[in-house]
Amino acid sequence: MSKHLQVELERIKSDLLTISSLVERNLTISVQAIREVDPSVAQKIYGYDDDVDRMEVDLEEECLKVLALHQPLAGDLRFVVAALKINSDLERMGDLAVNLAQRASYLSKLPKVAIPFDFDTMAAQVRSMVKMAIKALIELDSMLAHQVIKDDDLVDRIHREMYARVFANVKADPENAEQHIHYLTVSRFLERIADIATNVAEDIVYMVDGTIIRHDRNSLS
Repeated sequence: MSKHLQVELERIKSDLLTISSLVERNLTISVQAIREVDPSVAQKIYGYDDDVDRMEVDLEEECLKVLALHQPLAGDLRFVVAALKINSDLERMGDLAVNLAQRASYLSKLPKVAIPFDFDTMAAQVRSMVKMAIKALIELDSMLAHQVIKDDDLVDRIHREMYARVFANVKADPENAEQHIHYLTVSRFLERIADIATNVAEDIVYMVDGTIIRHDRNSLS
């Protein structure tokens, strides 16, 4: 590997980690906003998301420049391809964190109702998955990435249970149906963030091991 290519790859990795930390911070803020139904907390996230969007564009340009100028091979090529995909996934996570914060703003204008699902467990699991995916990226740890993929099962189960609870609550308390629907959307956004963390983990496995596993989840059991 040339010295110039090594420098460029290290810069890509550093920028990926910076975007990851921004997304993790935004997710923490949005979870707090939902828990407290606090629009002032939710408001913090909008400016932060602009930083994520700007960095996502800059990093994509860096990756494309490396592909065009250095034509990396083997493991280096896998790294740049995976970095492009992870970069896009992180930006989508950031957008979903903003969507979560918007739900807090909507809910703050309505009569308060109890959250109709195990929000704290689901949010903690999603945040754990994001943290683990970032750690797997830092350490290039494919075993940790596999754990992220497995942990997605709990989030999926809570989200499936959420549908039944919401429909029951809407029947029992039709006057507050709007709040329950908002909470269903909250569950959906958390489930999507977990799915994207899983995508990132799959790309890390590809980056480290050169193995494509996204269509072969049975191999993980």
